[in-house]
Formats: sequence, structure tokens, C-alpha cells
Amino acid sequence: MSYRYGKREQMAIFPQCIEDYVKADDPVRAYDAIVESLDFSDLGIELDSDKVGCPQYDPKAMLKLLVYGYSYGIRSSRKLERAVYHNVSFIWLMGGLKPDHKTVAEFRRKNKKALRKVLKQCARLCIELDLIAGNTLFVDGSKIRADASIKNTWDKKKCEKYLKKVDKRIDAILAECDEADEREEGQQSHIEMEEELKDKKELKAKVKKIFEKLEEEGGKSTNTTDSECTRINSTQGTHAGYNTQAVVDEKQGLIVASDVVSENNDLSQFANQIDQANETLGKKCETACADSGYADTDELEKIDKQEIKVIVPSQRQASKKELKPFDKANFRYDSEKDCYTCPQGNQLRYSHFDKHKNHKVYAISDKLICLSCCYFGICTKSKRGRKLIRLDNEEMREKLEAQYEEPESQDIYKLRMQKVELPFGHIKRNLKVNAFLLRGLDGVKAEMSLLASCFNISRMITIFGVEGLVKKLAT
Repeated sequence: MSYRYGKREQMAIFPQCIEDYVKADDPVRAYDAIVESLDFSDLGIELDSDKVGCPQYDPKAMLKLLVYGYSYGIRSSRKLERAVYHNVSFIWLMGGLKPDHKTVAEFRRKNKKALRKVLKQCARLCIELDLIAGNTLFVDGSKIRADASIKNTWDKKKCEKYLKKVDKRIDAILAECDEADEREEGQQSHIEMEEELKDKKELKAKVKKIFEKLEEEGGKSTNTTDSECTRINSTQGTHAGYNTQAVVDEKQGLIVASDVVSENNDLSQFANQIDQANETLGKKCETACADSGYADTDELEKIDKQEIKVIVPSQRQASKKELKPFDKANFRYDSEKDCYTCPQGNQLRYSHFDKHKNHKVYAISDKLICLSCCYFGICTKSKRGRKLIRLDNEEMREKLEAQYEEPESQDIYKLRMQKVELPFGHIKRNLKVNAFLLRGLDGVKAEMSLLASCFNISRMITIFGVEGLVKKLAT
């Protein structure tokens, strides 16, 4: 059997124009057209006109490099530098420009705030192309590692433990010095112990400074590499990371808004994320949906007051546990009489307000009613009879729970997983994002904006095709 063999010495005639290297339906043309359509004056990317030396690289070309690179999982500045030399698509996109890795890294670092605005413009472009309707929005969050080690995360307990350990070692070194003096050991051993003593004292000063910072700011923990990241728990263990947020539109599953926060849960995020999305849309959405991780009644109420339908299950509804006969949910509340009626028909009236726990307490008027009940011991074991508590926002919680149970709401909630979890799957798996490259909230928010924009662009290409999308952007 014969084989085909390559010949490096074979003469070949290549096209003279870079344009001829890229086909009309190559995705790189779509990325080029989309970045060209952005309003750079609004983004705030500017050239330093007073800079002396060689002319700076075109900011449009630099942004194209980042967006296209991120879309194919190439985020490292060194890998991007290599790509503009060896990858035909990158060579075409950059028009032959070849910035080095320092230039790429500096552009990304200096334009963090501008990069955060890329997603907003990309989302508004999707609205113009009728890909985002803005009627039903889904919110979800996902944890992504920071460019920092969990070993560098300190809390008060760790500081105190470490200070004790260092103090103990310092005392031991001093004792060793005294023993060395008595034995009249050589100068070399003294020098080594003095160096170690100096190192331990410097370490003690650093840890003490971290402890004092935690005391002053009242924070739970801080990371010495990236002070704005937090401790996150995942199936892979505990890491230093960030909580990323995305708001997705129902129509085509495109991302309307993204954010990154330092909180390790989603309880305080719902209203803020929906408000950001509405600002991008230029209108209020009709329905906002999320999972039980966002089930904070006070937070959900902020959106409900805007006359937006909120579909978020409570923790009880999400657990899908069957109600026991004497669970609170089986006690009927009468708002006019301000009392509860138990399954046996007995009333629990308002007793008092607990100032410490900030809730109302309802109790049976006569404890003998409970003691003589055939369900005593099942409903309650207290000899004072059954008691219930009612929070200030209980009425709102009941309204939201009832709203979630509606058949129409259930249909919308079923769409949530397939719509809002796809973007995070694409970002983590296809774009190979297991950790952020930049540090600090400004940096990771800029990266998240780019990643979300990359997801939207890939969806736009899937929907219209490369040539179709380029034509639409040209009109």
C-alpha cells in the first residue's frame, strides 16, 4: 500500500492577499463584523495621544483579538501572541498586526471598565436583531475559581492559630540560642538561628496585620493574593473564587446581563441582577424566574413591587418533601381575625411580638385544649400547647409560594434549567474556563463580560449563519 508523503522543499504559490486565506463562511468574519458594530466611544477605549514612540495598536483590533481568542478558549496573553503568528484566522482578523503578550496583557488590564460594557452593547445588538424579547428572564449563578490559592485565605481563627504557632517557634529559637551560648557553639549556628528568628518575626507581623484588617473591616476572611475573592465550596472541594451571575432571556437563551460578586451564595442577588437586565433592555420584564437559591423573601419583594411576576420556589417547595399533618402549612391563617386554625379546628390567636427574633407568636388560648387532644405528642409535646410564629413578610412569602404553584408558572420554571444553565456549561466546558485570569472584582467582571459576549456571538452564528449575520450587521 502506498502513502502520501509531505515535502517541505516543494515550491508553492500562496495567495498574495490575506483576505484570500479566509472563506466567506468562516466564523472569524462574524466576530470581526460584531466588534466593528460596537460603539467604541461609549465603551471608553481610548488611545493615549501623548504617548511617545511607536504608534499604538488599533483598539478595535485588540478587542477583536480578545473576543475571538476567548471564544475558542485562548485567554492567555502568551497564547494569543502565538496565535497572531501561526493561526490564519487570527492573522486575518488582526490584518497582520502582531502585538506581543505584554501589549495584550496591558490592553486588557488598562481597559477593564470598558470590557465590562461589551456585553451590554452585545445584548442590545441582539435586541435590534430580534433575538432578545425581554419578556421572561431567568437568573442563575455559578462558582468560578479565582487566580489565588485557598491556602492564602485567612480568617480570624486561622490567624490566631498561626500566631500561637509562630510565637511558640520564636520562643524555641530563643531557647536554642541560649543553649548555644552555654555550649559556646560556633558563629555559624548563631547566624542561622538569627536569620530564622528574623523570618518568623516578619511572618508574625504580616499575620498580625491581616488579623487587624479583619477586625477593622469586620470581614469573615481575606485572601492575600486576591483580597476581593471569597471562599467557595463545590463538588471539587473548597477554593478561593467568585460567584458569577447571568440573566438569560427566554426567547433564544441569550445572556442579557452578567455580574460577579464576592458572596458565596445567591440569596441577595435576585433584585440587583433583574434590575441590571431591565436597564439593558430599556424596559421592565414581565416575569423573572430563578431557583430556590434566590429564595429570600425581602429580595424577591423588591421585584414583585415593580409589578413583575416572580417565579422562585421556597426552600420547602424545592425540597419536595411531603407535608406532615401538623406542619405550619396545614394551619389556615385568617388575616381579618389575625389567627390560625389548626387541622382539628382549634384557633391559635396572637400572643405577643418577639422583639429579639422579630416575629409574631401565636398560641392556643387554653393549653388544656392541646393536652386533651388525641394528637398531643404528634402535633406538639409542649405542655403549654402548640405555638406558631409569623414573620413580617409572611404574607409576601405565601403569595410567592402560591404564585410558584400556578400551572403557568410551572411551565416557565421547567424552561429555566435548559435556558439558564446552558451558558455556564458552554463557558466552563467549551471555552475551558476553570478559573479567572485577572484578579479583583473589576478584572473578573471584565472577563465575565467577554465570556458572556462570546456565548451570545456563538448563538447568533448558530441562528443566522456566518454570512447571514454579517449581512444583517452590514444593513
